[in-house]
Amino acid sequence: MAIHPIEFRYGTPEMKNIWESENKLQKMLDVESALSQAEAELGIIPKEVANEIKNKANIKFVTLERVNAIERETNHDIASIVKGLAEQCYGDAGEYVHFGATSNDIVDSSQSLLFKESIEVLEEKIERLTKIILDLAEKHKENVCIGRTHGQHALPTTYGMKFALWADELHRQFQRLEFSKKNLCVAMMDGAVGTTAALGEIGWDVHKKVAEILNLPSATITNQVVQRDNHAEFMMVMANIATTLDKIAIEVRNLQRTEIMELGEYFDPEKQVGSSTMPHKMNPITAERISGVSRVIRSYVIAAMENNPLWHERDLTNSSCERIIFPEACILTDYILNLTIKLMSNLVFYEDNIERNLNMTRGLIMAERLMAELTRKGMGRQTAYSVVRECAIKANKNQEELLSEVILSKDELKKYLSFEDLEEIMNPHTYVGSSKRIVDEVLKSSKDWF
Repeated sequence: MAIHPIEFRYGTPEMKNIWESENKLQKMLDVESALSQAEAELGIIPKEVANEIKNKANIKFVTLERVNAIERETNHDIASIVKGLAEQCYGDAGEYVHFGATSNDIVDSSQSLLFKESIEVLEEKIERLTKIILDLAEKHKENVCIGRTHGQHALPTTYGMKFALWADELHRQFQRLEFSKKNLCVAMMDGAVGTTAALGEIGWDVHKKVAEILNLPSATITNQVVQRDNHAEFMMVMANIATTLDKIAIEVRNLQRTEIMELGEYFDPEKQVGSSTMPHKMNPITAERISGVSRVIRSYVIAAMENNPLWHERDLTNSSCERIIFPEACILTDYILNLTIKLMSNLVFYEDNIERNLNMTRGLIMAERLMAELTRKGMGRQTAYSVVRECAIKANKNQEELLSEVILSKDELKKYLSFEDLEEIMNPHTYVGSSKRIVDEVLKSSKDWF
């Protein structure tokens, strides 16, 4: 019976397939095969032995069922794989399996292969999401809306600015993922304390040759493990990606509030149900799920960082923890990337509400522009700020009066501003600064991102 939601509710087939037990076993067999090939090339074991090990290092021969049965007896996962592979090899080839290696040579090198595949999936999703958001930035770069700071109406901005900001951030997340891959996805074959002693003076050559066969960089130095600062970095990058997706989801959730309703998730009126008791509800469930799952992903960072300070050349406290956090973090990060792609591909815009909210404060959001124009006309900046603030407070108290009407009632301001000046100043659609240029530059630079 399924227990964990990843088993039946969360995750995509492409990422789950990477971390399923058969693929993990195959990756460990790939490392055992690479070890035998490296040793044959360097004259440590006969080539025909290496070929036999390579041919049998496959889950068609070394089945998960058999390995699990051996592990129930040995209580050691890698020793069970070694025995399972050895018993499939013809003649005495099985005697050479795992020669010179320790368990974590196999674990860490095979995990690097899993991480490499996972990162490729994550990068493809980030690229796809970024392009969707860039398209939205292009389409909405002149769609003026109210900008909010501290949850309050501040100044006009554009939806193009919102989307371009997110696209720029996703580009940085892509770069962080690329950088973490260089440190994380490395091979090792260094023995019990990292010295390659079991392989003698040629051991370091085996280490490098195994990495070459696996198409991975070789670790610079290890003890019995690839150092876990690399893994913590990767987990922090995934947590950081989750914060970006959470940021996007929170903005959509807020903008879908009933009293705001500027944009929101697509809701299928024919099939979708918003509430089991309130027939009118159309909830932002996709965005809420992104936000909820992102909290879980971020929580893994603490565990990953605590896995770095192990005892002496290593202990085993990281192992059980990593069996949980590595697959879950990769699966869930990929999952919410998928959800965000769905969310951003199906946004619904409510243009009338965007315009309504832009003008909700009856001109108060143009106070900064009034102050600036008065200063340009010759009034001191501090004086202009004080006068406009006084007028804004009055207009805010009297909900029947526009800010422009209060301004026009001030005789001392008439020598600075005409009615025509004021009419232009109070138009929020003409107070978005360099926003179009900024978005265009993001769009232009994005051509070289991927």
